[in-house]
Amino acid sequence: MSSSNLTMWVSSKPSLDFKSFINPLQLPTSNPSNPNHANSKSSTSIHCNLRELRTRIDSVKNTQKITEAMKLVAAAKVRRAQEAVVNARPFSETLVEVLYSINEQLQTEDVDVPLTNVRPVKKVALVVVTGDRGLCGGFNNFILKKAEARIRELKTLGLDYVVISVGKKGNSYFLRRPYILVDKFLDGSNLPTAKEAQAIADDVFSLFVSEEVDKVELLYTKFVSLVKSDPVIHTLLPLSPKGEICDVNGVCVDAAEDEFFRLTTKEGKLTVERDVIRAETVDFSPILQFEQDPVQILDALLPLYLNSQILRALQESLASELAARMTAMGNATDNASELKKNLSRVYNRRRQAKITGEILEIVAGADALS
Repeated sequence: MSSSNLTMWVSSKPSLDFKSFINPLQLPTSNPSNPNHANSKSSTSIHCNLRELRTRIDSVKNTQKITEAMKLVAAAKVRRAQEAVVNARPFSETLVEVLYSINEQLQTEDVDVPLTNVRPVKKVALVVVTGDRGLCGGFNNFILKKAEARIRELKTLGLDYVVISVGKKGNSYFLRRPYILVDKFLDGSNLPTAKEAQAIADDVFSLFVSEEVDKVELLYTKFVSLVKSDPVIHTLLPLSPKGEICDVNGVCVDAAEDEFFRLTTKEGKLTVERDVIRAETVDFSPILQFEQDPVQILDALLPLYLNSQILRALQESLASELAARMTAMGNATDNASELKKNLSRVYNRRRQAKITGEILEIVAGADALS
């Protein structure tokens, strides 16, 4: 296009505003006479030059790569964590059924079993299980709110309480609140073990047997599915007469069905597929006879019961944390992609405006010389 033709094209647009080419994203000025001017909603424009926009786009790209990697790592770990949860459930539930069957046989005998003694509740121990890391959405916040709600409820009933905190997030939360009475702070781990569960079980056992507390409740996040986890309160001691893992309201918290997850590739990207399975346990015969004295069997199984229930809670909490982190990192990746798209659009418009402004300056200079 020649200089004269370009000059004619510009001069044929009398309503053309030079500022609109320089800053096409500038918002129109509102009419000050408008009574709703103060209440009008308008999106703010991005005030930065092209170099800053390129830097921001690169930064968002790097963040998106990090969140995508964290999502895939969490997806790989949640598979292993959920396998541990599902594999431990049949043993845990069968052990509970055996314990309650033995306990029923001992009801007619004059036998003192400390962990089965139901006494008037004056003080409750709350074992609160949280995570060790953040970047997992509201996972830690939900269980801590559940704990505070339970503490308020106990105070309303006129009962004393003591907290056993498990997990770095819960430890830091309660340390910042000295008005909450905490008996012990315990750190969690990336892979719950029986040794870690035994340390918690020993503390719980000593508190209950010494009658410092009359009831022990376990607060943890129950793993339901990849996108759902429920904070629950499980009555750990004394043993419930129903033979089930129940909450404080007597509602069974055992899961009948579980979701399994596996990583696959779809359209060149890693995705997660779900399979629903049903956890089955072997029925316990009510006419089963024991060769040893039931008291000896019960004394041997009760520590195993405490260890298995606490280990199960740690595994459920870990699986819930990883699933929450996977969801949170997936949302962060999607948000980064959307932000990168918006910034790229702004960058292209600014670049176009800059080029157009330079062309107008050349045309204006050529027109002035002519």
